[in-house]
Amino acid sequence: MAMNGINWWAVLVAGISAFVVGGVWYSPGLFGKAWMKDNHFTEEQIRKGGHKGKIFGFTIIFSLLMSVNLAMFLATPANCPANCAAKADIAWGATAGFLAGLWTFCAIAIHSLFELKPWRLIFINGFYSVVALILMGAIIGAWR
Repeated sequence: MAMNGINWWAVLVAGISAFVVGGVWYSPGLFGKAWMKDNHFTEEQIRKGGHKGKIFGFTIIFSLLMSVNLAMFLATPANCPANCAAKADIAWGATAGFLAGLWTFCAIAIHSLFELKPWRLIFINGFYSVVALILMGAIIGAWR
């Protein structure tokens, strides 16, 4: 694992980007109302339920962990020759993000199917993961 090939500023920005994408994705203007309906949540439950600091705090931590993991995958190995295909750029970063997102989409789908969740909810949650990871990978790949 080539830790010296990681741009930690890119990791930080990529992690924050997933947090921001989630804010837009689950907003009432995009998929928030459908997500609430399929989860049987009311606006009052969302507003008053849960400990917001804990929810948002863990969300940013998990987003940063995903970003670090993706950056480690995209880091160019120290023994890689100059023309090595493993060198990350924006296209490979976005592709790796898509592949990681596909993985997480499948995991979300499997859990959701056993939880008897509707397909619309599976797509809302799964595609958030795909979009967030594509953006994370593009940021990490571009900022090398």
